[in-house]
Amino acid sequence: MKLQIQHLLGLEGVSREDINLILDTADMFYGVLQRDIKVVPTLRGKTIVNLFYESSTRTRISFELAEKRLSASPLGFSPSTSSISKGEGLKDTIRNIEAMKIDMVVVRHPCAGAPYFLTQCTDAVIVNAGDGLHEHPTQALLDMMTIRQKLGRLEGLKVAIIGDIFHSRVARSNAWGMKTMGIDVTLCGPPTLLPQHTDSLGVNVTDNIDEALDGVDVVMLLRAQLERQSSAVFPSIHEYRERYGFDIDRLNKLKEDVIIMHPGPINRGVELASNVADSKNSVILDQVTNGVAVRMAVLYLLGGGGGEM
Repeated sequence: MKLQIQHLLGLEGVSREDINLILDTADMFYGVLQRDIKVVPTLRGKTIVNLFYESSTRTRISFELAEKRLSASPLGFSPSTSSISKGEGLKDTIRNIEAMKIDMVVVRHPCAGAPYFLTQCTDAVIVNAGDGLHEHPTQALLDMMTIRQKLGRLEGLKVAIIGDIFHSRVARSNAWGMKTMGIDVTLCGPPTLLPQHTDSLGVNVTDNIDEALDGVDVVMLLRAQLERQSSAVFPSIHEYRERYGFDIDRLNKLKEDVIIMHPGPINRGVELASNVADSKNSVILDQVTNGVAVRMAVLYLLGGGGGEM
């Protein structure tokens, strides 16, 4: 089977069939990652540029590892040591890189829409690794893979995403993707950290954490992205922790098999207590493991991979 999409720019508008195909392929690659030899020849000869204009640990390393596991040739890119520091724009950067005969570009950029802009400048396949406050599609895909892996399904589950929703591209991608897969999604946070015009997302929105947690199967915590805020949006970290922090008392009020998620990095003791982050209900490290499998699946399906697994 083939994806209906040519690039992965976001999950808005991506069909259930395409999401299922990516998740099923990721399950296959998850099996590959459990083997002694974790490398497959499926993208041998393909060159993939990792164009990261923002800091990243999990996403960047995960993509690079996925590319190497697929036998592709990954190329790193750092704005501080490139011609960007001399004033070169995004269009000229990508066109010069494309002239070196590359096949795919994984891009993280502070401006929403940058991955789409690149599709207008190059024939290479574009994969969005996070663009501004817009989307982070592979994070949402790995989140859904983890949920399906742990709970056996997606359809009909209830998920609460709690924290800094306004600045979270993870929340937006999960809202689009989970809604498509039949999940009941509730976004929750302080009123100042909830986005306007949430009707377009088609999910529930509340500033009451107890309401958001009622009957949930999955709780996803998000950190307050202070680096993206130009002014204070809540009185203090202490008040935020008291009202929206998830601790063992809140966990003990939920169903026994509820799973706790976080896209990272965690601010322990703020949005998530350490004894919850390290509890048996936490699947945070499973998310990281599944990130490699999901990104292998995306690169494989968009890159026209073939050969033995």
